[in-house]
Amino acid sequence: MKTGLRITKALSVLTLSAVLLVTGWKGAEPALAAANATPSYEVKLLLDTAQVLNADGSLKSSIANEFQISEDAQRLSVEYFDTNQLQLNNEGWNVRFRKKEDKKNYELTYKKRYTVTNGNIDAALTQANKEGFSASDDNYDAEVDWGYSKQTLSFSNDKKTNASKGLTLPSPDQALKQLLDNLPGKLQNWKSSNWGKQALADSRVRGPVQVSKYGGSFQGLDTDVEVWPIRSANGTGTDTIIEISFKTSDYSVASSNRTKLINLLQSKGWLVPADSLKTNLVLERY
Repeated sequence: MKTGLRITKALSVLTLSAVLLVTGWKGAEPALAAANATPSYEVKLLLDTAQVLNADGSLKSSIANEFQISEDAQRLSVEYFDTNQLQLNNEGWNVRFRKKEDKKNYELTYKKRYTVTNGNIDAALTQANKEGFSASDDNYDAEVDWGYSKQTLSFSNDKKTNASKGLTLPSPDQALKQLLDNLPGKLQNWKSSNWGKQALADSRVRGPVQVSKYGGSFQGLDTDVEVWPIRSANGTGTDTIIEISFKTSDYSVASSNRTKLINLLQSKGWLVPADSLKTNLVLERY
């Protein structure tokens, strides 16, 4: 009886060994990664300054009427922080400090950008997911900026600190301290432990730029026209960048209305057929 039992056990071991040789040992399946983030969309196009601005810098009545702009502009002070070598920007990060005249707070924004290649937004979202930006992270808002010829995926972390109404900004050192005090972990430890904290601590102010923002409407969508007077390349004058934009959570709405907006702007002679680079201009010229 014992001999038969030993033979049965031996056969069982041989059978299991054969199965393992054929199939290999497979442990528990790894947990699935979080789903990709779901972005909203912001269509951004450039306007021809000579065609849409009056000599005093205000919007011409033709564009104000076209986009149902009836109120005065909201005014903003906007500045960025980066090192002399633009280390943050080179890693796809922008750090912005902003004050709206009619609000009692400062707005601190930490934004990570990803290039969208050939319209493949899913590929950019997957790459971002690999680097920690997924649907499970509600600290960041995902958005696709859709310009004239390219798309950029971004993840923004927004913070607010107390302030008084008006356009006055704190000193650069005080603004930088607020940005460091509210630094999100992803940027702080981006390349290595405290890499982002050190890079931001070594940064200097870029700006400020005094922005005028007009609110209007296009195809039932809230639409903004922003006027950015940015220092010229030689530092002696100003290059005015004018951007029209609208936001939506729906890709098809963004796509169809972007086409309609481009067609309208072209028919009016208002469109600049290029992508907006206002952030880079501020970083490079201040």
